[in-house]
Amino acid sequence: MLLEELKGHKVGICVSGGLDSKTVTTRLREAGVDVLGFTADLAQPDEDDISAVVEKMKPTGAETFVVDLKDEMANACFMMVRAQAMYDGGYWNSTGIARAVTVAGLLKAMKEKGCTVLAHGATGRGNDQLRFERYTNVLDPNMHVYAPWRDPQLLAQFPGRKQMVQYLADKGIEASVGPAKRYSTDANLAGLSHEAEDLEHLDTPCTIVKPLMCVWPHEAPDETRKVTLRFEKGNCVALDGKEMSPLDMMLAANDLAGAYGIGLKNALENRVIGTKSRGVYEAPGLELLATGLRYVYQATMDRRSTGLFHTMSRVVAEQIYDGRLFDPPARTSLAGMEVLAEYATGTVELS
Repeated sequence: MLLEELKGHKVGICVSGGLDSKTVTTRLREAGVDVLGFTADLAQPDEDDISAVVEKMKPTGAETFVVDLKDEMANACFMMVRAQAMYDGGYWNSTGIARAVTVAGLLKAMKEKGCTVLAHGATGRGNDQLRFERYTNVLDPNMHVYAPWRDPQLLAQFPGRKQMVQYLADKGIEASVGPAKRYSTDANLAGLSHEAEDLEHLDTPCTIVKPLMCVWPHEAPDETRKVTLRFEKGNCVALDGKEMSPLDMMLAANDLAGAYGIGLKNALENRVIGTKSRGVYEAPGLELLATGLRYVYQATMDRRSTGLFHTMSRVVAEQIYDGRLFDPPARTSLAGMEVLAEYATGTVELS
């Protein structure tokens, strides 16, 4: 869709409260479009208070809603652990799985408010543009999608961040470009991805990244810390003897593994759109739980089951990355994995 096609529709826009969100929301309202803002609470480790997004969006005049998807995000993390769904270079698909949870959750909230269009701020150069649109089309074919950074009119008006800042300033809305960044970060309960800017240069060391969930291994404690994980049918139900919900388990595993430098990856991945992308990824909780479950699988699967599992695991990982989690190949593979995980019960001690 283009800007002029939005009139008569109620638009639900996915917002973060940042410069892009404020600019697009204000521009749509200026064009007479009925706009509501939506943001997903995915237990983002870099957000002290997700409700602050509502305050940040108030100057635009659009009402904004926070949708609590923390439990859904935790269940998705457990699904990835059961499936061992890592992508290129051992990347734990933290952004890819978050888009599936986000679109599914926000679509429901948008429809309850009468929205007929989902708008997203993903650019035309990355994976997320496809993920947002594919998930919207699959989950609700009647919902339209508006991608402002593929709209020639908005691209011409806002070729850069300085133009956005000036536009908002003319509207009496405070915004700033901020200091130059050496990389960008996307975060949720599953982990963090650090990409773009200086990290796209292969001669830039990955250690320019300042981890948020982890520490670099050379900064981790020198002593050994033992941890006991109890799995039942492929799900981690207890850590050091304490039973927890999936959400509490992910939070605890992230804190524990992150403090010891577990789950940091430097990967050069193949993107959906055909390019390559270099990134530094943090997923301490997923790495810890998946390593424990891997040992249980080794003890409970025979050779043929293991071979089949590895095939299905790769399918799930690629489907998540490509924005196709709800397509038949992923659903079929996940259903098959449930059969194999039925026997994955045991206790593992790691250090």
